[in-house]
Amino acid sequence: MSSIIINKAFLEDLEILQAVAKETFMETFSKDNSKEEMDRYIEKSFNKEKLTDELKNPDSFFFIAWEEDQPIGYLKLNSGSAQTELKDESALEIERIYVKSSHHGKKVGQLLYDKALNVTKEQQKSYIWLGVWEENLKAVNFYKKNGFVEFDKHIFRLGNDEQTDLMMKKIIE
Repeated sequence: MSSIIINKAFLEDLEILQAVAKETFMETFSKDNSKEEMDRYIEKSFNKEKLTDELKNPDSFFFIAWEEDQPIGYLKLNSGSAQTELKDESALEIERIYVKSSHHGKKVGQLLYDKALNVTKEQQKSYIWLGVWEENLKAVNFYKKNGFVEFDKHIFRLGNDEQTDLMMKKIIE
């Protein structure tokens, strides 16, 4: 495998980001959810207007993982009022880490997580947090391995379907 680089995403990366977001979300969750709910969620969450607004938000940060000229995953971080829930100025939220299935097991998710941790430290945040679907055991175990602990639960809406996310956080030393 060639080396992986992670670059900050900007507005000019919109179409690449949209394509990798849709592809990785479908790969990750389509086997466990109906096509209708998946389509509904993807249309709402990854349309160009929404992604444009998110890319323009100074409190949101996107990073794309690249292998040569191919996008293979991405990361979305939120601080301040861009956070989906806590809105804690001393925290940074990992809203999304997704990697193409072709690159699972190749440490791309770890590289994206390491980038999130570095941004958290650069911004001098006290902790980093996220919500992860309770049935996505691979992801739950990944975060536990990286020092996250569960502190609450919340409802995540996939289309019209309500699912339970574990809320997890890691204190930054």
